[in-house]
Amino acid sequence: MSTETQIQSIENLVNGIIAEDPAIFLVDIRIKPTNNVKIFLDGDNGITIEKCITINRALYKLVEGSGMFPNDDFSLEISSPGLEEPLKLPRQFRKNIGRLVEVMLQDGTKIEGKMTEVKDDAIVVEEIKSKKPISQKHAPKAKQVELVLRELPLNTIKSTKIQITF
Repeated sequence: MSTETQIQSIENLVNGIIAEDPAIFLVDIRIKPTNNVKIFLDGDNGITIEKCITINRALYKLVEGSGMFPNDDFSLEISSPGLEEPLKLPRQFRKNIGRLVEVMLQDGTKIEGKMTEVKDDAIVVEEIKSKKPISQKHAPKAKQVELVLRELPLNTIKSTKIQITF
């Protein structure tokens, strides 16, 4: 069975399990050559460890003995995507409105700012631009800032990651 076929089969099983909880959604499935299956789930209000454990147990029983992996030689991990994983789905973008993000565009441009809006085909990021003082009468330490709203079409975005501030 090809990896793509395995992923599709597992996706169907996961969607069947999470169908009872419409706040939970599937983000990604990855299968390593060692048959390590990683499933990333998220929720409109996050997802608990307990929920991941419950889904893991239910899914493990369905995959085990299904013939998807020879001799049932596989491992299964279910977790939330975590902050190191880029946002992929419009639902993830929507739940993170108001947070600081780093957006890498397809052309290599990096934009940092607060995600203020999510549209069907774009996100809006409020970017802070620093301006140099116009004349010497402004104090050299005083920086002027300008807030720029940038609408970024989803098809121009390579990745979007949440930024943590302390």
